[in-house]
Amino acid sequence: MMEGEGRSEAGKALGLLICGTLVYYHCAYRNSSILSLFSDVLIVLLCSLAILGLLFRQMNISVPVDPLEWQISQDAANSIFAWLANTVGAAESVLRVAATGHDKRLFFGVVVCLYMLSAIGRLVSGATVAYAGLCLFCLYMLAENSQSIRTCVPQLQRQRNGTSVEDDNM
Repeated sequence: MMEGEGRSEAGKALGLLICGTLVYYHCAYRNSSILSLFSDVLIVLLCSLAILGLLFRQMNISVPVDPLEWQISQDAANSIFAWLANTVGAAESVLRVAATGHDKRLFFGVVVCLYMLSAIGRLVSGATVAYAGLCLFCLYMLAENSQSIRTCVPQLQRQRNGTSVEDDNM
């Protein structure tokens, strides 16, 4: 992986964390609905585009790409829906096997997972759990793509296994 790819992944994680924080603030802290969030986002986007349009018109700047002419290719649409269908199909087949009880280990795993989710749901709100999961996912993405962490992990593993850095250089 190139260094630029790590930066873009870290940027994606940071953007996802910021978006998640704003969604959490809007839905959980302000006790607003998701519909209110979508309408607020739409209003902000429309106002921003209107202001940019007026600014560009005032400065006699032509917009190089018209967003109204953007299109998604047929192959991209097919691959997106194929991925979605495969994901839903895989989840449905796992839940069907768990519901029939033929695979006892899977059945008990699903029961334990649902019981834990139920217990967590009684303790905290769903938005808080989703935000905590998003934060952990973003931290994982940042840690996975961080160059300093990638260089420190092999050194820590060598120290835990009983060899030192000097032993490896000999």
